[in-house]
Amino acid sequence: MCVRKIVIALALLIPSMAWAQFQGNERPAEDSTLVLSLDDAIKIALSENTSVKVADMEIQRLQYARKGTYASLFPQVNGSGSYQRTIKKQVMYMGGGDDGESGGSSMFDGILAPIEWYLSQLIAQAPQPIQPYVPEPTPESDNSGGIAVGRLNTWSAGISASMPLVNAQLWENISISADQVELAVEKARESRLGTVTSVKQAYYAVLLAKEAFEVYKQVYENAVENFRQTEMKYNVQKASELDLTRAKSNVAAAVPNVYNAESSIMLALWQLKAVMGLELEREIDVTGSLEDYAQTMFRDMNEGENADLDRNTSLRQLDMQAEQLAKTVRMQQYAYLPSLNLSFAYSFNAMTDNFKFSEYRWTPYSYVGLSLSIPIFSGGQRHYAIKQTRVQADELALQRQNTERQLRIGIHQSLQTMDTAMRTYDAAKDAVGTAQKAYDIAAKSYQLGKSTLTDLSNTELTLTQTKLQAVQAVYNFVVAKAGLEQTLGYDFTEE
Repeated sequence: MCVRKIVIALALLIPSMAWAQFQGNERPAEDSTLVLSLDDAIKIALSENTSVKVADMEIQRLQYARKGTYASLFPQVNGSGSYQRTIKKQVMYMGGGDDGESGGSSMFDGILAPIEWYLSQLIAQAPQPIQPYVPEPTPESDNSGGIAVGRLNTWSAGISASMPLVNAQLWENISISADQVELAVEKARESRLGTVTSVKQAYYAVLLAKEAFEVYKQVYENAVENFRQTEMKYNVQKASELDLTRAKSNVAAAVPNVYNAESSIMLALWQLKAVMGLELEREIDVTGSLEDYAQTMFRDMNEGENADLDRNTSLRQLDMQAEQLAKTVRMQQYAYLPSLNLSFAYSFNAMTDNFKFSEYRWTPYSYVGLSLSIPIFSGGQRHYAIKQTRVQADELALQRQNTERQLRIGIHQSLQTMDTAMRTYDAAKDAVGTAQKAYDIAAKSYQLGKSTLTDLSNTELTLTQTKLQAVQAVYNFVVAKAGLEQTLGYDFTEE
C-alpha cells in the first residue's frame, strides 16, 4: 500500500513540475522577455530579416549601376604620357640616280641580284666553272646618300576627351537600366511580402501551440482530479482497484501530451525568432489568441472573394521583364543607325638626344574632330540577336500566362480552405459547448456514483477533440488568409 501511494504521488508530482518548469522557461524574468504583438513582430522582421536587407542592398547596387550608365553621356577625359628611346634611327633618301630612277636601291635587290648572276652564267655556257656570287658593296649599305632622321629620346604628354552626340542605342540602354532598378524594387517588395507571410504563419503557430498546451493541461488537471476522487472512493471501498488503476493510467497518459505541447511552443518561438532575424537566445513571447481572429473570419472571407491580381508581385515582375525585352529589341534595332561622336586632344611633344630637361623644346599639338560611324555589314549578327530576343519575349508571354493560371488556382484553393475552416469552426464551436456540458454531467454523475470512470473518460476525450478541432480550424483559416494576402500583394503598410 505504501509503495502504491509513493508511485501515485510521483505521477502527480512530475506533471506539476513540468508545468512549473514551462512557466519558468516561458518567462524567466519579467523584464527580459520581449512580448510581441503580430504587428510588432512584422515590423521587427522588416528591419532585421536578412532577405529584406539583401533585397534593399540590391536596389542600391542597381541604382549605382544606373548612375554609371548615365555617365556614358558625359565627356570621357583621359590623360596620357609616354617616353620612347630610339635604338636605330630611320634613314630617308632624297633625289634620283643617274639613270633617272628613284634614289636608293630596291628592297629586293639583295635577293634578285644573285639570281640574275647565276642565270647569266648558265646562259653564256662558259667553259670555266661558275664562280660564286660575291655581292658588291652599295652606297646604301653604309647609309651613303641617306639622311638619318629623329632623335634618341621622344617625350609626349597630353589630354584627350570624347563624348557621344548621337547614339540611339546608348539612350535606349539607359532606359533599360532604369527599368532594372524598378524591377529590383519590385523584387524587394516580393521579399517583404514573403517575410510578412512567414512571420504571420510562425506567429499563428505559436498561438496554436499555446492553445494545444492549454487543452492538454486541462486534460491533465481533470485526470488528476478524477484520480483523487477515485482514490477516495477506493479507500471507502466504493471503487474497484480496476477503476483506481485506470485513473492512474489516465494521469500517466496525460503527461507526454503536456511535454509535447511544451516542446511545440519552444520550437514555434524559435521559428518565429529565426524569421524575424532575432538571436535565438533572446527570450520572447506573443500576445493574443486564435480566438481573437475567429471574430473576423466572416469579414475576411467576404473581402477575399473580391480579390484580383493587379498587385501580385510575380505578374508585375513578368510585365516589367516583358517591357525590358521590348526595349532590348529596340536597342538592337538602333544598332543599324549611325552614331556621331565628338573628340578633342591636346598634347606636347619633345625630341632630344640628351637628358637636359631645361633645354627641351616642347611642341604643342591639338585637334577637335567629329567621327561618324555607319554600320554596314556584320555578318547577320544584329539580325539574329533581334530574333533571339523576340523568341525570349514569346517565352516570357507563355510563362506569364501559366503563372496567372496557377495563381488563380491558388486563390481558389485559399478561399476554399478558408470557407472549410470557417464552417469547421462553427461546427466545432457548437460541439465544444455540447461536449463541455456532457463532461460536466458525467463528472457530477461520477462523483455521485451514477456513472463509471469509462463514461467520464469518453466525454473528456470528445471534449478534447472538439477543442483541438476548433483552434485548428481557426489556425487553418488565418494561415490560408496569410497566403492569400501574399498572392494578392497586400503590403503590411497598406493593411
